[in-house]
Amino acid sequence: MVAPKILHHEFNVIIEPPTEDDRWWIAYCPEVPGANGQGETEEGALADLKDAIQLVLETRLEEGLRGIPENAKSGRVTLG
Repeated sequence: MVAPKILHHEFNVIIEPPTEDDRWWIAYCPEVPGANGQGETEEGALADLKDAIQLVLETRLEEGLRGIPENAKSGRVTLG
């Protein structure tokens, strides 16, 4: 079985501006627990979050495919 690739997805993003005590923008994705980003700018936080989402999803995909029998089928499902 060929390992599937992560395709184009869109995610919700929450962005928190810096506080008086901190200069960092914080960004996170409610659909992908553990994926967080930060940056000195809003754009930097979003770029960091994008990298984090990609890493989390790639890791979960690799972990999910461990031990799959060679005769198993793979495919895609579309929501919405």
